[in-house]
Amino acid sequence: MTVTPVILDVDPGHDDAVALMLACGAPELEVRAVTTVAGNVSLDKTTRNALRVLSLIGREDVPVGAGAEAPLARPLHTAEDIQGESGLDGADLAEPTFGVDRRGAVELVADVLEASAEPVTLIPLGPLTNIAMFLTEYPRLEEKIDRIVLMGGSIGPGNTTPAAEFNIYVDPEAARMVFESGLRITMVGLDVTRQAIAGRKEVERLRTLGRVGEVAADLVTFSPDNYRRVFGSDGPPIHDAVAVAAVAEPTVLEARPMRVEIECESELTRGETVCDLRGVWGKPPNAEVGVRLDKAAFFEVLYRSLGALAG
Repeated sequence: MTVTPVILDVDPGHDDAVALMLACGAPELEVRAVTTVAGNVSLDKTTRNALRVLSLIGREDVPVGAGAEAPLARPLHTAEDIQGESGLDGADLAEPTFGVDRRGAVELVADVLEASAEPVTLIPLGPLTNIAMFLTEYPRLEEKIDRIVLMGGSIGPGNTTPAAEFNIYVDPEAARMVFESGLRITMVGLDVTRQAIAGRKEVERLRTLGRVGEVAADLVTFSPDNYRRVFGSDGPPIHDAVAVAAVAEPTVLEARPMRVEIECESELTRGETVCDLRGVWGKPPNAEVGVRLDKAAFFEVLYRSLGALAG
């Protein structure tokens, strides 16, 4: 079995927390570092939440670097209405058993890449501020990045505005920098993550997976009423975990190459990922964009990974 070294960049957030658990339990992945960014909630809360999740699953060995407190050029837009004041409301998580790494997010990513004998996959699950800052400060290390598999964007409607998905909306300038970097990018957007719905059957299965599964079930059921009211969904999608699962088991996701441009100028469509689905522009593709999710396979990856942590 090939093991892929990864760095996760997160803003926990309920689905980020589940994604962290999945990454640490998946035998196909080696989590070399976790970095945090302001997004769902402020940076101090996202960092504390990442430490709490890693403490729960006994992964104090994973260094956690705190990153950007705000987007590159805009005020921070957060999502307490979905995630709760702490970012992880609804889950019974103890305080962290270890602290943040002395290095900030950008320096930590640089050190991990520099020390790696093989290219590392970056998995950003929040606004792309840290990734854009890293690419600006350490262009010489781009060759040490195998690819970037990000949760963000949408071919179709958004979830924060009619046009934009949350992570890209929060820092569209950073997203534009990443998509224009020339690196291999896989965009795992709402078109596929909205299919990863944790309904009653999935939640019941999670609760059979010990303490970790119970916490995951509590996380994904925190705000189902909001999802039903706003999106007409039977349950909350576990957005961020899909990107991690797609790295662990590539057959989970079907993706197509296309050109993706990020709208930064218009407030009406700020943060829209304009995906040239039919090649109208004639520009070369700059991303693989998810178009279909094998939901059953995704949940099997999730159950297997969380089960490994429970056992």
